[in-house]
Amino acid sequence: MSSPDVVDILDRSKELDRLRKEQEEVLIEINKMHKKLQATPELVEKPGDNSLAKLKGLYIQAKDLSENEVAVSNMLLNQLDAFLPPGPPGQQRRRIGNDQKRKRMKNDSDISRPSHVRSQLEACASLKNEQVAARVTDGDKDEWFVVKVMHFDRDTREFEVLDEEPGDDEEGGVQRKYKLPMSCIIPFPKRNDPSSVPEFAPGRHVLAVYPGTTALYKATVVNTPRKRKSDDYLLEFDDDEEDGALPQRTVPFHRVVAWPEDRH
Repeated sequence: MSSPDVVDILDRSKELDRLRKEQEEVLIEINKMHKKLQATPELVEKPGDNSLAKLKGLYIQAKDLSENEVAVSNMLLNQLDAFLPPGPPGQQRRRIGNDQKRKRMKNDSDISRPSHVRSQLEACASLKNEQVAARVTDGDKDEWFVVKVMHFDRDTREFEVLDEEPGDDEEGGVQRKYKLPMSCIIPFPKRNDPSSVPEFAPGRHVLAVYPGTTALYKATVVNTPRKRKSDDYLLEFDDDEEDGALPQRTVPFHRVVAWPEDRH
């Protein structure tokens, strides 16, 4: 083994040690966030709170560090295997078996994928044929409207969705398909189980389907289904002024979701 090879192995060993220390630091921060959210779960309901966004960022960082550790470990193992002298048949068989095990671990993406990510991907896949709220960017303008999920690609983490409303005459009157990232999709509450859906308190900003359309707009909660003893919210939509006042409109609970800025 030449000196440059030894130096390269030592450098990779240091890199592996650094990655593991960073993972430990990230895990400590994740545990702190978990304890904080368990002690004060109502914190995430407050406007401007970014606890969930911080937690998501920590999980992404932990995932990246884990994948980097696997990559560096595999490079070290391959380097060391290249310099090891061939042993007796029994030892050689064991070494080959370990190589095969490492290959299986490397190819199995679920092993290095945190359980919360797998759960999130499964939840996205389960939305097939469901209607969801989707954000579509047209030039500099973002629009939210109801679409139907046709497919979810786990590898690219993209939804293929269908706008079931035919376009206008200029667009040929056809239904349009879009490919959108997970961040542009918000599932609607299940209409068959109102009791399981958390209510948005009066004064809370929400995103809701405007009555008689498939478009979603920002609105403010005036009254909740529980207080109204019905399945509808009473909302005031922004920019919906009539005769100098905002009319109050009823919207079914299963067509109301959290205002996107509150989800981060």
